[in-house]
Amino acid sequence: MTLTNRDIVELTAWRRQLHRRPEISNEEERTAKEVVDFLADTGPDEVLTGLGGHGVAAVYESGKAGPTLLFRSELDALPIHELSGAPHASLVPGKSHMCGHDGHTAILAALGRQLGRERPARGRVVLMFQPAEETGNGAAGVVADPRFGAIAPDFAFSLHNLPGVPLGEVRLKTGVVNCASRGMRIVLEGKTAHSSMPETGISPMMAISQLMPALPALGRGTFADDDFSMVTVTHVEMGEAVFGIAPGQAEIWATLRTRRDDRMANLCAAAEALVTRIAAEHRLSHRCDYHEVFLASVNAPEAVEHLRRALDEEGVPHGEENLPMRASEDFGVFGHKAASAMFFLGAGERHPALHNPDYDFPDDLIPIGSKVFMRTLRNLLG
Repeated sequence: MTLTNRDIVELTAWRRQLHRRPEISNEEERTAKEVVDFLADTGPDEVLTGLGGHGVAAVYESGKAGPTLLFRSELDALPIHELSGAPHASLVPGKSHMCGHDGHTAILAALGRQLGRERPARGRVVLMFQPAEETGNGAAGVVADPRFGAIAPDFAFSLHNLPGVPLGEVRLKTGVVNCASRGMRIVLEGKTAHSSMPETGISPMMAISQLMPALPALGRGTFADDDFSMVTVTHVEMGEAVFGIAPGQAEIWATLRTRRDDRMANLCAAAEALVTRIAAEHRLSHRCDYHEVFLASVNAPEAVEHLRRALDEEGVPHGEENLPMRASEDFGVFGHKAASAMFFLGAGERHPALHNPDYDFPDDLIPIGSKVFMRTLRNLLG
């Protein structure tokens, strides 16, 4: 049930290889092939590729009846230029693994190595290398793929590294661990005019100036409340970058966030009603659309208990501090198909934050994450 020193060296080198050649959401074709090639020696009984985009599922069968366990990692990187200074830093300008998905993938690959040496006593294991987590469409695409039905799990487990938590410690709790969120794009249409005669046009300027404070004001409650909601304006654009034209068009982007999925519908309705009212006041037409939709991630009690048992048996310290988080995570989709749970593995109290340009995944987490998953697997399947 343990990795050899050689395993750790090779997995670390492979993780760094992935780090050098990042691919952002929905572009992970080469990364997916790297996964398939790396797992070939472990002899999976079935490998599904192209799941929900570029997803890969490696299936390890026991040949005996029992539950299906799915362990998930992510393949995608971010559109961020790396400034870590690491010898294995990204070779692709403007793209980098600033969330540690390369490390999560290495942890699942470590699980594959161990399963290649010894299959579970019963049931089966699915290693799910999921695309497009950062844009929120990856897990939904995987689950919507007609082939997913054949590997549908009874339990689904995942992890995410977490800077700000001592290296190797775990944070885990039942219930909501990540918020639901979605990006709302609001387009306002009026009429352009010469800047010397703005009265002949219909400008969105006043509507934008009202919406920027009014949208955040829709937020309710504190983060400790189940009814918590917040709206963050992230981008505003109006007219052309010229001096001679009074604007006739504008866009405002905002991120809507709630702790509960059912609260999101209410927040969207309130935001759309606000836009409709303000647009009408200023004689503007408008439209709203949504992007990067994330469901809330909710840890099932029975799945959490299996992880807690594994943590205790492996001597990994854990607690509930830092949870839930405002940030979103598309693993929540799997929770609608199976008893699921995600734990958060400390990357170090002073480690650069996720999505920062100087971040790099701590390689010391590879054996820790894999042994927790492996213990969970053996406890459930023998």
